Amino acid sequence: MMPTSTPDLAERAPLDISKGTPVVEFDNVSIGFEGHHVLQNISFRVAHGETRIILGPAGCGKSTLMKLANGLLDPDSGTVSVFGRLLSGMSEREIFAMRAHVGMVFQESALFDSLNVEDNVAYRLHEDRVPESEIHNRVVEALRFVELEKAIEKFPSELSGGMRRRVSIARAIITKPDLILYDSPTGGLDPITSTTIIELVVKQRDVSSTTSLLITHRLQDAFTLATHRWNPTINQMEKIPDGGLDPNTRFLVMNEGKIVFDGTTRELTHSEDPWLKAYLE
Repeated sequence: MMPTSTPDLAERAPLDISKGTPVVEFDNVSIGFEGHHVLQNISFRVAHGETRIILGPAGCGKSTLMKLANGLLDPDSGTVSVFGRLLSGMSEREIFAMRAHVGMVFQESALFDSLNVEDNVAYRLHEDRVPESEIHNRVVEALRFVELEKAIEKFPSELSGGMRRRVSIARAIITKPDLILYDSPTGGLDPITSTTIIELVVKQRDVSSTTSLLITHRLQDAFTLATHRWNPTINQMEKIPDGGLDPNTRFLVMNEGKIVFDGTTRELTHSEDPWLKAYLE
């Protein structure tokens, strides 16, 4: 049996947003807990089709930033807008309606242990009131995208960490979201499995042009995203020829709750800032 949900709050409505409007915008956002400043005066924009990679040392506020973008936290000051709408002051119904357009990939996958893979992936479709006759085919399609259709009847306890992360990605993309939030999708995984997950992120980026925010602690993963592309002919990721860079992938680097860099891959790798150079070594 599926867990209970609130479909009246999660019903998906079409987005009405112009192409020039940022998908995500932070304007002078600050937040703290128990007298400790976590984020200070954060401002940045994420455009349609852009992949924004968020880097920085542990404890610099990356996960808090992601929670603000998903409406899980309210800032102490400043504003957060998603799809051109301010999150502050939204009703619970409006927040749920916004999240119906957002896919979320958690570091620990956050799968329901009591549900098999099919029901885990289908969960969002039940929330969106998709007809039962369509759900199975869409689950199979999403699992095929992450190359896990043969695991459709397995339970999370029967899957490896990498497989659980791939199921989490399938669940995030099944509603064809307008924004995907990846919270350390390779955290805790070995390098080979991490590369497999990053390959799926590249595939989603290049096949669907979905706007995304991605936190990572692995510089290798970040630069793989920036220097690789999806080749549909061979059905795998490949390095962009001649030292090329993905034009829609940009970086946001944080330290001690502040933004220390916001720009392109080339600007980041050529920065003369001493702290950035030391961080990237």
